[in-house]
Amino acid sequence: MIEGGCLCGAVRYRLSGVPSSSVVCHCESCRRASGAAAMAWITVGLAQFQVLSGEPAIYHSSPHVTRQFCGRCGTGLSYATSHSPDTIDITTASLDDPSIFPPAAEVWLADKVAWQPTSAETSKFPGSSSG
Repeated sequence: MIEGGCLCGAVRYRLSGVPSSSVVCHCESCRRASGAAAMAWITVGLAQFQVLSGEPAIYHSSPHVTRQFCGRCGTGLSYATSHSPDTIDITTASLDDPSIFPPAAEVWLADKVAWQPTSAETSKFPGSSSG
C-alpha cells in the first residue's frame, strides 16, 4: 500500500496498485492551482484511491475538472476529469515517498515557464500526452 497526505496531516489517503502513468504538468491551470512552476502527478484507477482520514475540499477549476485539496493547509491532493471517470490523478509530492514514482513524461510544455528546466530522462509533449 502507498500512502500520502497533506502538510498538516488532516487528510490522509491510500493507493492500492501501481500508477498507470507519472508525469510533470506545465499547464497554466496546474501552475496556478499549486503556486509552483510545474506539478507532478501519478494516475491511478479511481477504485485504487481511498481517503483514510479527513474530508478533502473540492474546487471545480475548469469545465469537467475537480481538484481536491486540504481545506485547512491548502495542500493539493488530486485532479479528476469527467473525460476519464475511472481514473484520478494524485499529486506525487503529497505521497509519503514521492521518489518511488519518478516522472516518465512532461506535458503541456507549450505553457512551460521559460526558466523552468525539464528532465533529459522524460518524454516531452507540447500538450497532453494522449494527443
